[in-house]
Order: sequence, then structure tokens, then C-alpha cells
Amino acid sequence: MAKSRVKKRPDGRYAMQIYLGLKEGKRHYKTVYGSSPKEVQNKADDVRAALKKGLNISAERDTFKVWSQRFLKMKKGSISNGRYQIYVYAFEKLEPISKLQISKIMPIDIQEVIDDLAKFNPYTGKPTAKKTLMDVKSAASQVFDLAIRNRVLEFNPAKCVDLPEGKTQIKRRALTDEEQKWIEETPHRAQIGAMIMMYAGLRRGELIPLTWGDIDLKNKTISVTKSVEMVNGQSRQKSGGKTEYSVRVIDIPKRLVEYLQPKERAKTELVCPSSHGTMLSVSAWRRLWESYLALLNIKYGDFTNYCKVTKNKWPKSVHDPHEIPFVIPKITAHWLRHTFATLLYMSGVDVLTAKEQLGHSDIKTTLEIYTHLDQKFKRRSMNKLDNYLNNASHMQVKGSEKTSLRLVK
Repeated sequence: MAKSRVKKRPDGRYAMQIYLGLKEGKRHYKTVYGSSPKEVQNKADDVRAALKKGLNISAERDTFKVWSQRFLKMKKGSISNGRYQIYVYAFEKLEPISKLQISKIMPIDIQEVIDDLAKFNPYTGKPTAKKTLMDVKSAASQVFDLAIRNRVLEFNPAKCVDLPEGKTQIKRRALTDEEQKWIEETPHRAQIGAMIMMYAGLRRGELIPLTWGDIDLKNKTISVTKSVEMVNGQSRQKSGGKTEYSVRVIDIPKRLVEYLQPKERAKTELVCPSSHGTMLSVSAWRRLWESYLALLNIKYGDFTNYCKVTKNKWPKSVHDPHEIPFVIPKITAHWLRHTFATLLYMSGVDVLTAKEQLGHSDIKTTLEIYTHLDQKFKRRSMNKLDNYLNNASHMQVKGSEKTSLRLVK
């Protein structure tokens, strides 16, 4: 084959064609351009070097969006809809690089997107949470890894990106004894869901489709055999749980059994339905939960430093008399489930049984929770020892002083 030559184009630029090989019986070429013969030759050398390494030159012009769509197509059906939507959401955040050729994207391009998101999330108008930033970086990284596996790229630019702090998230924690009492002693349409999540450890997606037929009060069990996925804001029921390990039979405490017994006579099939007796949607669940938190806030919140009390004894904000300030912790479904895990630990339930009760797919998750709790309560025990020793030392000093006084006399 004749050697490729640099040719001058009518527009003044220089160009050269490089033979890539046969594809479906046809010759394929790549044309490189430059403002001088030397620039063109350098680009041609880069292409030939890439060909020697086995890189797919013909696909390097595909944009990040094209590769992200390939990634989503590959993932669809093999992961939960919730995880799939996280990827979709992440790629929406990466829109500024979506039209760039994947081979041209540099770490700085991704870094700028991440940094901008950390300062301002266009969907919320607030700084983006660090967990979301991690999801965005992870999604981008997986797309670049896909391109690397297909011999389009040599390195992954997303792995060179640093994550800023982002919005500080409130750490997941268990409810205190006092907060558990709040849930137990405050009737509301959401109370039954809160009690089940707190004393049986169900996930929100397992609670929403739960029926009374899944609850056996005689044998003190709840069977988790189905869950819901959130698709376009609506709940879509599916057989099985979040993972294959999520399908389980949970032993429930007497306290929950006694709470559920009078509720069992409810007319609805669903345990925690919407106001219309149907399965809760995302927005309906959010409204229901916010309503419950608002009630807990009014009932148990300490407004001493935030507001004045009017004649009807309803707290009103000093700054805005039409608003009631939210002063209690914003309890979430995750907190309630974490409370159940903590209660298992405090009761001495072994880690394998806890894994089954919680429906974890990997025992590492349960071990992490137990290890964290172990460290937490050991520290508390040591604090008690420190206090005891300090008090004992103080008592010894006082005893010595009394002895000294007797000797002086």
C-alpha cells in the first residue's frame, strides 16, 4: 500500500488519511488535520501508535452521551430500577460533558462539573450532598471503564477527580429512647409504618406493599415477599425484595404485636395505605411523613429559644408568625431501620441472625453496623469507668483529709 501523504486542502489546512483496516469488507480511513504538515504528521504518528496498542480509533469520536447510553442499555434489567435511576440522574448532572468526544475529555472537564455541583445543585437550589457527588463521579468512571474495555481509551480521567466536601449530610443514627417513645405515643396515619420500620427493620420499599396477610400476629412474624420500585414518582410492585436476601421472615417483638393487634381489623388490605386506600406514591409518602414529623415537632419540640406562645398555645416563629420552626431531629426511614439494628445488637442477637432479620445481602454490611455499635458502646462503658475512678479518687482524697484532721486533733 502506498504511503500516506500530507495534502493541502482548498481551505488552507493540511490533511492526511490513515488506513484503519477492513470493516464489513470495506476499507476504513481516519483523516487528521492540521495547520502545517508537521502538525498533521504528529497527529498521524499518534493515530498509528494507538493502532499498534489495539485501540479502537473509529469509536473515539463518539461522545460521552453515546457511551453513557450504551452503559445504561447494558445495565438495564441487570440492576434494580432504583440503582438505574441513580445512574440516569448522574448522567443528567454530567450534561456539560455529554457532547464532548469521550477521547477528548480530560480530568479538568469532569472536575469543573463536580466543583460546580458542590456549590449549587440546579434541581434543589442548594449545595449538592457529598453522596450525590460520589454517585456522579462513580457513574462517569464506569462509563470511561466501559470505553477502556472496548479499546477506545487508555486511561480513566474520572479517577483523577477530587471530590469536594459538598453539603454536610446528617449521619444515619438510631433513635434515642425518648424519640422511640415519641413514635409509640403519637397516633397518626404514618405511625403504623414508623412502628413497623422501627421494630421490624423494614425498608420503605418493603413497607409500602405490605399487606395484613404478610403479618402473623399469632406466631409473631412478618413475611417480606415483595417490594416496590419508584418509577416516575409512582410505586411499582415487584415480587421479591431489594435483593434475593431481602425475602425473609422477621421475628417481631411483643411490643409491636400488641400495637398491631387492634389495627389488624382495619378495612384496607394494605397495612400503610394512602388516604384513598391505595399504594403510596413517592409524593404521597413524602407528604404523609412530613405531616407526621410536623405533629411530632409540635408535640415534643422545645421552642423556648425560637418562638413565643400565642393564646391558643400553638408555637409561632418570632421571625415569621405564620410558620412553626422545626426544632426536633428530622427522623427518616433509615433512622428507624438503624434503630432496629441497634436494638438487635443491644439484645445480644448474633450477627448472622441480625443479617437475616435485616435482609442484608452481604454480612459485611451487618458487621460494619455491629462493629460501629461495639466501638460506640465500649467507649460509653469506658467513660463510665473513668467517671467511677474519678469519683473514687475524689472520695479517697476526702477520706485522707478527714484522717489528717483527726491526727491533728
